[in-house]
Amino acid sequence: MGDEAGRDDPQKTVTVGVPKETREGERRVALVPKVIGKLSGRGAKVVVEAGAGERALIPDAEYTSAGAEIGDPWGADVVAVVNPPTAEQIGRLRDGQVLIGFLSPLTNPDTVRKLRAAGVRAFAMESIPRISRAQGMDALSSQANVAGYKAVLAAAEHSTRFFPMLTTAAGTVKPATALVLGVGVAGLQALATAKRLGARTTGYDVRPEVADQVRSLGAQWLDLGIEAAGEGGYARELTDEERAKQQQALEEAITGFDVVITTALVPGREAPRLVSAAAVEGMRPGSVVVDLAGEAGGNCELTEPGETVVRHDVTIVSPLNLPATMPEHASELYARNVTSLLELMLADGELSPDFSDEVLATSCVTREEEGS
Repeated sequence: MGDEAGRDDPQKTVTVGVPKETREGERRVALVPKVIGKLSGRGAKVVVEAGAGERALIPDAEYTSAGAEIGDPWGADVVAVVNPPTAEQIGRLRDGQVLIGFLSPLTNPDTVRKLRAAGVRAFAMESIPRISRAQGMDALSSQANVAGYKAVLAAAEHSTRFFPMLTTAAGTVKPATALVLGVGVAGLQALATAKRLGARTTGYDVRPEVADQVRSLGAQWLDLGIEAAGEGGYARELTDEERAKQQQALEEAITGFDVVITTALVPGREAPRLVSAAAVEGMRPGSVVVDLAGEAGGNCELTEPGETVVRHDVTIVSPLNLPATMPEHASELYARNVTSLLELMLADGELSPDFSDEVLATSCVTREEEGS
């Protein structure tokens, strides 16, 4: 009855707006037609900007067929985005509106300040706590899966060697060896994908608890004797002594691999340097380094973020925003994350976020403190 009432009473219909992303190279969209019905069932109406899904290969007609309207998304009660809004876009928001998206609260505090000044309640997808109950909302993980997969394809494209072992009339070609540094979600997906392509895989991380996950994928575990488990599923910062020990050990290990994929990245921090110039110089000519931490400076000393360069006959690839290169599935996964978060806020056709909920309290980055 509550949902029916919410749909029949225009005063109780929550509107969710989906703007067209404007950042250069961005092809994802915040919501896809597959989730429209789910939101409609919770008493929400979705308004999509014309052409919002074009670069994700989703025409407007698919949205309208799913029950969405084409119109101005910035006047909606909730605006769902992929990237942080520009200053001009923040100017289109009003007091009391809800904004959901990747907002970079740790690295782009100016945007958060402007949103707070505008009276917007902003929920940062990267601030959702990594607890079991919030797995369906974990957009960092969903997009990291895409990045890990694409990183291996980039490595295979630039490699001068086959990934799988090949037996031919001319003889046998040994499989490539691939080392993944940092085995969070992206790293585990990279290991799994490289294994599927036939490479001999090895994983390394300073968090010893992930060793079993690495082995479960058929990969070897590189143990350097350094442990730095931290909070929230991330590694703590290494001491200077640990960092020096790690670099020396990695320099020796890296030279034995054809492909090195680095994924070590903690939100709000500069990426740790794991691959030194000396390590690159020691790799066999034709080897490849794919650095997924370019947005935070890179894990490789010779990385040029966003560029592909050759140093010491080793190709170093540092793609930015890899999920945008697979816009269809990346958008679908992200839309499910956003929808799951929205469902926590919707009750009987009304928008009523309960800030006693850990997920909402932690992810809301512009909420006024009680009593202020």
